[in-house]
Amino acid sequence: MDAYKKYLAEFVGTFALVFIAAGAVCADFYLKQSGGQGFGLLGISIAYGVVVIAVIYAMGYVSGSHINPAVTISFWITKRMEPNTAIMYIISQIGGAILGGFALRTIFPDALSSIHLGTSTLAAGVSIERGILMEFIISFLLIFTIYGTLVDKRASGGFAGLAVGLVVLFGSLVGGTISGGAMNPVRVFGPAIASGQFTNHYVWWIGPILGGIAAGIVYDKLFAERKK
Repeated sequence: MDAYKKYLAEFVGTFALVFIAAGAVCADFYLKQSGGQGFGLLGISIAYGVVVIAVIYAMGYVSGSHINPAVTISFWITKRMEPNTAIMYIISQIGGAILGGFALRTIFPDALSSIHLGTSTLAAGVSIERGILMEFIISFLLIFTIYGTLVDKRASGGFAGLAVGLVVLFGSLVGGTISGGAMNPVRVFGPAIASGQFTNHYVWWIGPILGGIAAGIVYDKLFAERKK
């Protein structure tokens, strides 16, 4: 039964992430439609970072609050998670993201064809390679921070959620004008399923997953405490 609590926590946490992070993009669009200034990239990035902080503190003690297949796959590759558990985590994350996407479709119908419910897209003139590289770098930094704050027992755990959320905020700011700054495959997948926007969709799977694997390997090889 405890395992199912972990899967449910991943489902709910990922739903919250998609609903708030992509929802901030939809709300920004609605504000601009009505003549307002909108949140802008900074406001959208703050919403993304803060929801990650909230989910980590709310449910981190249950499942670790991966809420990101790139994190789960990194843990799997570095042998911190059993394959069956990792697969169930990813299924739960995908399910939560899809529900979040369809909730946004119901609440923000005008954002469906215009901004595809906040689905990340490459900016004009940005090549696929640049998009993957951006997602790789910011995902590497995010997941490296997770290893250094939430995983490593030597770290002070009280501020771990804040540190991770701030990296998400900064990653979204830096990557927002290139690749959308997603750092998370299901952050894009949920709205994409609900809106039907899959242009260059593999960018947001390849970049974050490779970045997460690289972060785990680098942390283990260079920074993790050696077992005596």
